[in-house]
Amino acid sequence: MSLFESAGRALALSLLVAAPTALALPSPGEDQRQAAMEVAESLRYGHYADVRLDDQWSTRAFQRYLDILDSQRAYLLQSDVDDFSDLRTTMDDSIKDGSLGRTYELYGRYQDRAEERLDWLLSQLDKLDMSFDGDERLVLERKDEPWAKNESELDALWQKRLANAALTLSISGQDDDEVVDTLRERYQTQKHRLEQTNADDILTLVMAGATSTVDPHTEYLSPRQGESFDIQMRLSLEGIGALLQSDGEYVKVASLVPGGPADKGGSLKPADRIIGVGQEGENITNVVGMRLDDVVELIRGPKGSKVRLEIVPGESADTTRSTVITITRDTVKLEDQAASSEVIEVKREDGSHKVGVIKVPAFYVDFDAWRAGEENYRSTTRDVAAEIAKLKAEKVEGIVLDLRNNGGGALQEANSMIGLFIDRGPTVQVRDARGRISLYGDTESGTDYDGPLVVLVNRLSASASEIFAGAIQDYGRGLIVGSNTFGKGTVQTLNDLSYGQIKLTRAKFYRISGESTQNRGVKPDIAYPSLLDPNLIGESALDDALPWDTVREVQYRTYGTPRQYLKKLQSRHQQRADESPNFHYLEQRADLASKLREQLTSVSLNREKRQQEANQQDDEMLSLENERREALDLEPLKEWSEARESEEEATTTDESKEDQPVDRAEVEESAEILLDFVDLGPSWQFATKLD
Repeated sequence: MSLFESAGRALALSLLVAAPTALALPSPGEDQRQAAMEVAESLRYGHYADVRLDDQWSTRAFQRYLDILDSQRAYLLQSDVDDFSDLRTTMDDSIKDGSLGRTYELYGRYQDRAEERLDWLLSQLDKLDMSFDGDERLVLERKDEPWAKNESELDALWQKRLANAALTLSISGQDDDEVVDTLRERYQTQKHRLEQTNADDILTLVMAGATSTVDPHTEYLSPRQGESFDIQMRLSLEGIGALLQSDGEYVKVASLVPGGPADKGGSLKPADRIIGVGQEGENITNVVGMRLDDVVELIRGPKGSKVRLEIVPGESADTTRSTVITITRDTVKLEDQAASSEVIEVKREDGSHKVGVIKVPAFYVDFDAWRAGEENYRSTTRDVAAEIAKLKAEKVEGIVLDLRNNGGGALQEANSMIGLFIDRGPTVQVRDARGRISLYGDTESGTDYDGPLVVLVNRLSASASEIFAGAIQDYGRGLIVGSNTFGKGTVQTLNDLSYGQIKLTRAKFYRISGESTQNRGVKPDIAYPSLLDPNLIGESALDDALPWDTVREVQYRTYGTPRQYLKKLQSRHQQRADESPNFHYLEQRADLASKLREQLTSVSLNREKRQQEANQQDDEMLSLENERREALDLEPLKEWSEARESEEEATTTDESKEDQPVDRAEVEESAEILLDFVDLGPSWQFATKLD
């Protein structure tokens, strides 16, 4: 059984769709029917959880299917939902025996409604009111709203949605004619894509409704989607290096591939929503409401070409405010993800102290070279061992291991890298669907480093990163600092079906203490403020994520008791944080972003009011940024939009480290905590000196 850790979190796959134009709704063929039956068998007898395809499950699957088709309650009527209410108790039978007719018919009803709505929108463009002087507001999130009772209710909703689309373009600088032309092209493109739907596309949606009720990582892949997944697993995919997922009508950036174009450029960030995609020299196509696989296909392209993305920053509460960025596509190579190190000097009253920092972007291994028996194949463990040797030669007083944004990778590398810091012992438990537990561990004697250690994590540290951090914490081998990790504690296998494949959750990770990393992640010993909202990013933010639980603890010896110093360490950290402009800024900015998300549930369709609301938000954010800059003797910014550009420039040009508030402040504070750790433990428990 092969274990796929890939990105290590519940992230959407890069899907490929190549559908011929269809004049009538495709019907399920024998291939689709057989695939559905095999998916049902896989869920019932192969999934980690006890999955029962009964009427109770059917009700959930039917509701999820509706959510996938029409998450914002903007196309279907209550009468449409009632017409297919039989699926509430028969969808399980449809999947088990391959009788997909009704599920395809429901998609057909949705497609008819969507095409009718697009025709209606196109008919409204020539009489579009561009004055924007009314008092109406548009509710931004409608997933919990009741279904419309009649067409007139939907007309009223879409009048607002159309006005909002036009106002957004108008505010961005387009004149009235350009607004109309842009919207006409947008709606015509969306209609054309609907007309291209084929039988596999519908099967994928039906299966998504079925599998996502079980857990967010179990997924059916059509034959062409399976090919795309294979490409992604080989890391030879040419694109921007971003993993995307659906978020209602939006496509959201779930994470960035370490060393990829987006990661290097610094312009795209996790939680950003992509609302438009354009090729170099072409107009941007609006992708709001477009299926994830279609958006991915637009973004993908050959190495060296450029793609323009219109994004709504994840920190923005107003989903109608956007900016356009350009990314040059490239291929992610192994060396782009390699571990690296640096030595930083921390000045204190007793003099200058040297602390080593090792950045580990991913858990990687050159499988081809390893299988070929090459002696010097590349891997995370080998590269980290080399960086440790360099830092020892520099006579550092301790090491900070930076696992922020590390989404996982090869399980064997997380296991072997723990062995660099402990002298043999268990590292992780894996429990399968039958309840059998396999224990993995470090079997080699000796360590590469047994000095003071701090592991820095954040919300995007997932899977293999959580296994490593959890083991270090359980062994008392070092301190974990940062923000709560992602919570990806499940294992998937990729199984072939007669038609397509299924990615199936088959096992669960557990720490040697018996606690699962699933859902809750690893809680740091000392917490830092985070700009990533855990309600938007992380396993706990995903629907139907498997729960946290425990198994029996295994026997292991601890290396120390760093937690006995936590009160004093926390006190010293908080004193520095209160005096640090960067940490103060992070705390305030996180609080403000959370407040704005809670307050902004709708947007004004009045141009003047919309601009006032936007300016007020910008002013608050700008005030926080300039307060930080003033404290650091940096030039103040005139507009809030310059803040993102400033961060992007600092990422790509290696300018002053002071101008990277999140990244650098956390690294430097982690070094301070490490030195406090050394100072508070006068008889340091790890006796080997760095020589």
